[in-house]
Amino acid sequence: MNTLLGRRTRVLAATTATAGLVLVSACTSTDDGGSGTKTAAGGVELVKAGQLTTCTHLPYPPFQSEIDGKVQGFDVSLIDLVAEDLGVKQDILDQPFENFKTGGSLNAGQCDLAAAGMTITEERKKNVDFSDPYFDATQAVLVDKKAGVTSLADVKSKNVKLGAQAQTTGEDYAKSQGFDPVSFESSDAVLNGLRSGQVKAVVIDYPVVQGWLKNKANADAFEVADNINTGEQYGFTVKKGNTKLLAAINKALADARADGTYKKLYEQWIGPYDESAASASPSAS
Repeated sequence: MNTLLGRRTRVLAATTATAGLVLVSACTSTDDGGSGTKTAAGGVELVKAGQLTTCTHLPYPPFQSEIDGKVQGFDVSLIDLVAEDLGVKQDILDQPFENFKTGGSLNAGQCDLAAAGMTITEERKKNVDFSDPYFDATQAVLVDKKAGVTSLADVKSKNVKLGAQAQTTGEDYAKSQGFDPVSFESSDAVLNGLRSGQVKAVVIDYPVVQGWLKNKANADAFEVADNINTGEQYGFTVKKGNTKLLAAINKALADARADGTYKKLYEQWIGPYDESAASASPSAS
């Protein structure tokens, strides 16, 4: 990860955990208070002493993915800010995305929070508590240029095979429009399905598409046929009732916006910072 100017710098180091899970440490501090306590700054209770354990689902660039042997991305960098404020390090645990919708990983004490480019919905709020929104998202319809479609309506009228990531709002939206999309386990799998011809179009979060189309070979063969504003916003999640950690996350997000760190991270991972496109506010949740 590139070093940011200002008050925060971070180093990420990757290790591999057992049982096929990837555990990655994002070191923000070597100090656990010297006592091995599970209580961090501000009285926040942690599942493991000296670390803020984050559950995510890899890969999901530009929010979290492995780059040069390290898990990096927009979500990783923002949660690093929370860990720094708490005086601990961030550790990342890779798990299936559906675990975060149900709150299963949080309730089982496997992690303190989930950061996975997760859309805030009323249904999910029944199982977890969301932070203030930190990103406004839209859905893109990405297509094979040879398919000859220029909109989601074209995909339907021309009976073009459509794909989406399982358990996501993109898949939900496609189904709400009358599609029966081919379901893929991850965003990488969705894009590989498009690249390999398993499907000729996909519905997927636009920031993922932005990064993918930076590759010339991808841009030569595929294009965005439609951009759908579904009013989605991303939030981080904690176990219901974990008010102290939730307050710490919201404070770190507010501070990052106020001191310019959010803008720097946005430009590093997402692209040019547009106030209107990145204006998620606490009142919007």
